[in-house]
Formats: sequence, C-alpha cells, structure tokens
Amino acid sequence: MDGLIEGKMKQERIWIVALILLTCVVNVMSAQEHTLSFQILDDLTNEPIENAQISLRPCSCGGVTDIKGEFKITLPQDTYVAMVSFIGFKTLEREIFLDQDQTLRLSLGEEQQQLSEVVLTAKRVSDRLETSQMGAVKLTTLELKKMPAVLGEVDVLRSMTLLPGVNNAGEVSNGISVRGGSLDQNLLLYDYAPVFNPTHLFGLFSVFTPEAIASTDLYRANIPARYGGRTTSVLDVKVRNPYVDKFKLSGGIGLVSSRLSLETPIIKDKLFLYAGTRAGFTDFLLPIVSKRLEKTKARFYDHTIKLLFLPTDKDQISFTNFYSKDFYQLDLIAQVENVNAESNQYDFKTFNNTLQWTHSFKDDSSLRTVFLLSNYTPKTLFPERDNNNVIEYESQINFASIFSEYEKRINERLNYYAGIQGNRYKIKPGQLDPGTAQSVLPVSLDEETSYEFSAYTNFNWNPIEPLTVSGGLRVTNFSFVGPYTSATFDESTGEITGITEFDKGEKVESYNVLEPRLGLNLKLGKNTSVKASYARLNQYLQNIYNSTTPLPTSRWKTSDTNIAPQKSDSYSIGIYQDILNNRVELGLETYYRKSENNLTYKPGADFFLEEFLEQDVVQAKGEAYGMEFSLRKPKGKINGWLNYTWSRSFLKTESERLADRVNNNEWYPSDFDRPHVFNSTVNFEGDQYNTLSFNFTAQTGRPYTTANGYFDIEGIDVPIFLERNNVRLKTYHRLDLSWRVKYGKKLDRRWIGDWTFTIYNVYARKNQYNLYYTQRNGDANTNIFRGSPLGSYELTIMNSPLFSLTYNFVFD
Repeated sequence: MDGLIEGKMKQERIWIVALILLTCVVNVMSAQEHTLSFQILDDLTNEPIENAQISLRPCSCGGVTDIKGEFKITLPQDTYVAMVSFIGFKTLEREIFLDQDQTLRLSLGEEQQQLSEVVLTAKRVSDRLETSQMGAVKLTTLELKKMPAVLGEVDVLRSMTLLPGVNNAGEVSNGISVRGGSLDQNLLLYDYAPVFNPTHLFGLFSVFTPEAIASTDLYRANIPARYGGRTTSVLDVKVRNPYVDKFKLSGGIGLVSSRLSLETPIIKDKLFLYAGTRAGFTDFLLPIVSKRLEKTKARFYDHTIKLLFLPTDKDQISFTNFYSKDFYQLDLIAQVENVNAESNQYDFKTFNNTLQWTHSFKDDSSLRTVFLLSNYTPKTLFPERDNNNVIEYESQINFASIFSEYEKRINERLNYYAGIQGNRYKIKPGQLDPGTAQSVLPVSLDEETSYEFSAYTNFNWNPIEPLTVSGGLRVTNFSFVGPYTSATFDESTGEITGITEFDKGEKVESYNVLEPRLGLNLKLGKNTSVKASYARLNQYLQNIYNSTTPLPTSRWKTSDTNIAPQKSDSYSIGIYQDILNNRVELGLETYYRKSENNLTYKPGADFFLEEFLEQDVVQAKGEAYGMEFSLRKPKGKINGWLNYTWSRSFLKTESERLADRVNNNEWYPSDFDRPHVFNSTVNFEGDQYNTLSFNFTAQTGRPYTTANGYFDIEGIDVPIFLERNNVRLKTYHRLDLSWRVKYGKKLDRRWIGDWTFTIYNVYARKNQYNLYYTQRNGDANTNIFRGSPLGSYELTIMNSPLFSLTYNFVFD
C-alpha cells in the first residue's frame, strides 16, 4: 500500500516538472523577438519617402522613416497590422506574421482624390526655408508633367527655362544658359554621367527619356562639393529605380515622337529592370512649320536601360545604359574649303554607362562607389553635288570617371560626406575624310589626353535653432599629358616662334586649385528665412563656337599651356517667405559672379580643323549679376508660379595685340545677356480628369553684332565689324497651351490612358532667331535699305503655331 502511494506521488512530481518545463518553453518562445524593417517608396518615381508615418497594432507602436525611407523596430513574435501614411499619398495597410527578421519594401501611390501638387508641400516647403542650400531647384516627375511643353513631351530643359535665371539662345539651341553663363559652363548629368549635347530636334527636345526620369536638381549658387568641372551650374537628372513587384508598361504615341517603357522584376525582391525608348521622325512636319525648312530633315532616337540588383538588405547595385542618336539636314550653314555641297547633314550620338554600388552601414552611414563612361561623337556630312561621295568630319569626347563617397548622419543637427574622384578626358578635336573627293585633303588633328584628380568634403550643421550652415571644399589637380605638340607665340605679332613635342604620358601642363563653398541660412520666425552663399569653381573643359549655339563643327578643348582653366567666384543673398498659411511661396535672390579665362573667339576666327586653336581664341574676364523674384502657389485647383529676372552679363578682353582685342578691350554684353525675363505658368485643375495649363514667357532680345560700315574690294562690299554684340534682336515672347484629359481610375482597371493636346506659340509670334547681311543686287527695296549696298534680312524659325496630340498610357 505504501509503495502504491509512493508511486502515485512520484508520478505527480513528474507531471509537475513537465508542466513547469512546458511553461518555461512557452514563455521563452513568446519572449523571442525579431527585427521588422520597412522601406517606403514613391510608387511613381520609386524614390524613398522621408517622414512617412508607420503605425503598428496591437502594440500601439511605430515611428517615421529616415532620409532613405527606412524604419526598423524590434518586436516579440506575433501577428501585426502595419499602417503606412504620408500626406498626398494613399494610406497602406499590411498584415504581418513576425516569426523571423523581415524586411518589407512598400510603395505608396498618389492619393486619387488629392491634387498632384500636394505631394510637394510636406517636405519641399520645409527644405526651402530650413536648408542652407541657395539657388537649388528640385523638380519631380509630377511637376514636369504639369508644365506645357512643345509637341506634347515632358521635357527637362524646356521646363528649366521657365525658372528664374535660366535661358537658352533662342528657338533652336542645344543647351541652357544659367545666370548669364555660356552653354558649356553647365554640368549636365544623367545618372552621374555627363551629357555633352543634351537636345534633339534643334533644341526642341532634351535627350533624356521622359518616363525614365525620377527627379531633376538644378544648382545655381553654392554648388555642393561633390560636383566640379563647371563654373556656372549643375543639372543633375536621376533615373528612376525600378522597385516593382509586377510588370508595368507605359508610353505614348504622338505626331512627332513615340515612346515605350517597361518595368519588371526579374528575380523577386532581388533583380529589377527598367527599359525605355523613344523615336521621332519629323521630316513631314517641318515644311508645315516654315517654308524655310522645306529641305530640312530630322529624326532622333534614344533609350535608357537600368538594372537594379539587391544582393543584401545593405547593398544596392545598379547599372544604367543611355544611348542617343540624331540625324538632321539643313541648308548649307557651314562651309569647308573646296567642298561642293548644297546641304549639311549632322549625325551625332551619345553612349553612356554608369555602374553604381551603395552599401549602408548600421550607424546611419553609407558608402557609394560609381564608375562611369561617357562618349559623345558628333559628325558632319557634306554630300557632294552630282556624285554619291560624302565628305565626313568627325570629332569625339571620351570621358571616364570613378568616385567613391562616404556619407554619415551623426545626429539631427550634423551630417557630412567626403569623397575622392578621378576623371580622364580623351578628345579627338577633328578628322576630315574626303572619301573620293580629289579637291579636299584629309586632315587628322592630334588626340588630347588629360586627367583630373579631386578630393572633397561637405557638411551641414545646425548649431543653434535658427541657424544652419553648410560648407565644403574641393581640392583638384588637373594634368594635360602627351602625346602633344605645343606651340609658343610671339606676344607682339602672334606668330608661332617654336614647337615642342611631348611623348605619351609626359606632362604638358598641370594646375592645382582649391574650391571652397559656403552657405548660411538664418530663420526669422516660422515662415521667413535669409540665406547667403559663396562658391569658387573651376572649369577645364570648354566648347568653342562662333554662332549663338554650338554646332557639331564646334571645338571641344581642355586646358593646356596656353589656355588656362576658367575660374569663377559666385556670391548670393536671398530672402524667402511663406504666406497665407503656406499656400503661397515668395523668394528674392540676388547674385554676383566674377569670372576669369572665359574662352571666346577672336575677330575673324575660323578654328575649323585648326591645328593650334590658340591662334583663334582669346580668354576674357567676365561679370554677371542680377536679381530673381519668384512667386509660387503650389496648392489649389488653380496653381502655378511666376518669376521675373533682371540680370546682366558682360565680357572683356585684355589683349595687348590689336588683332586679338574684342570690342577694343571694352566691356560688351555676352551672347546670353538678357536684362529682363518674365515667365508665368498657370494650371487649372478643374477635376481629376482635366488639366489646362498655360505658359507665357517674355524676354529682352539677345545681343548680336551688326556692321559698323563697309568697304569695297574689287566690286564686292565687305562689312566692317568693330564692335561685338552692339545691337539686340526684338523682344521675344510666346504663349503655350496644354490640355490633358485623363480617363479611367487606376483602382478599377489595369489600363490607364490620357490625351495631351498642346499648342506651342499660340498666337504665331514671329520671334527673330537671327539677322544676316548679304550683297544687294540692283535697286530693289531702295526705300528700305536707303543707300546701303548691304541688305539686312530677318530669320525666324517658329513663325506659326505648333500643334500636337499625344496619347499616353500606363498598363500594370
């Protein structure tokens, strides 16, 4: 009996111990914790969203995302519901069973019932008032789509010319001028790779594939230290990252160009692809625009391909390929001796590749390494009369670069980055291939090679609440190396006095420079801030041309023994205010830029295939100054902006030789001196289906050179030019219209389409492109030209409205 009782007690003790062990196991399992990581992205641009709100149930916990769109939290194993929200975007809910460490990459779509510009208000307004960066403008894809553009295209460069301080040379211009600078003084980047000719179709389109663009940043004042090599501005265009979980197709079909883009995951959560292409064939439209263009032909093509690979949660590797090709034919506007041709054909292409690796560390820091190649090859063709031979002139820029940059966020008040960069320039100045032509000799100019090595750092610091400081320093060594033939010149006559031959790799000339940058921002209350900035910049690559816009026959040249780097010192001060409860933004900026070694052509210069370019160019001092006023209303059914710029831009040579002087060494207006510029854009967003936009621009006519007199040589009247840019074209003004009709709701159907109807130059303004002079025959128009043997004639390009209808679609 006692044994039976003892056995039962032993059995009970075993059950008690087992129950205790089971309870401990359950407690241990329930106490196990895992890390839940989020990355929140913009569904349209695939860019990270900072300050997105993340709320979790049932723990009633959460937080906001950082600058990379990331947020992490450690939680016990359980089932949770995450709610993600951000102003202007649809709220997203996701149920999560947390049984291991997880990373969620979520995309927020635009709020269907909100106007698109609301997306801009949460962060952009704060940036404008609180950061110390001056002269910076960021345009998102949403903003670009709302700007009226020629022929229905979303266009970066055309949109930029609507901003204060940004212009071009006219209707046909292949670049932008920023604050009175020349076209080549702007650094244009497309996913880090420079673009040397950024336009299609005589400057009407930019080469950037429209759907590929994620964001566009323009820097005009204290340019961040990571950028170097240009003296006026930086336009940084980023390609969208294809973070997608399903196939997406978009594009457009138009009269002038058609385009198609796709995004798709290749390996789920690891490898993604974006591919976009565009082509345009406009030969049939050009004679309708102007009789002057009857013999003009034009076609273009571009594509952007981007691969994104995410091997780990901390690493991101991307590869971007960009290709652009243009062909157009014009009446003879450039001549080569002994060439018997009645038209010029221009064939140029850009081929860029960018490889980027970004690694994120645990302590709010990251390391980005980028390797890139950029190749630009312009070619001019001269088809000979009465035979099939084509004389070809070709040049080339081959640019390679590698840089590595470490970035760290120390705390809410201090962050910095530091990096190193190495660039190589290889320039083929020009090669003339006569083919079977007997009257033209082949010419091949020597290739030029140079290297640029830089180290840089930049910080942003908020020492006290109302004051923010940004500072940077860039240190650069530039070396021009052989093989090269260098000439020395007599200072009084300009004649060549000696020739020096340099072997391959031998140093010809080198320059060492320091480039400090500084920005200050002082907040005066909640809605007002005052900013000031300074920046020193140097430029080693320049484009020399003697027309209002560079042609493929223009010359690219790096600094050498006789051509020093361009240098500029820029000063800016401005005041910014938000009024009417942040519904209206006001800004006023003033600037002054002093520059040296600006490259311009000498009187009578002809540097086409010239072996020693120094004989045809001279370096000049420069001054540019101005005031920019802007008013912006980003919200409401009626929204838009207007801006007014008063500015001046002058050049002055200091040559001792009379033949080298421009304007007799007196100050003269540069080609981009526009004292008065007014731009206005108004968007009427009546409902979610219709958007009507108007753009109006007016500006002082650009300077040009008129003859001071003429003299007779064997019966031919030859004009005498003593002054440069001594008169102006008529005032330029133009009105554009865009009407976008959207139908279909993305929630209801996979195919979304819209029609965009545009009118460029609504009231058919005949804006002057140029004035030219020619010998008069007989007594025709004597009452107009009076006694002058030379007749002055006006050239206009767009003398009638340009209509376009484009169908755009998205399928996902």
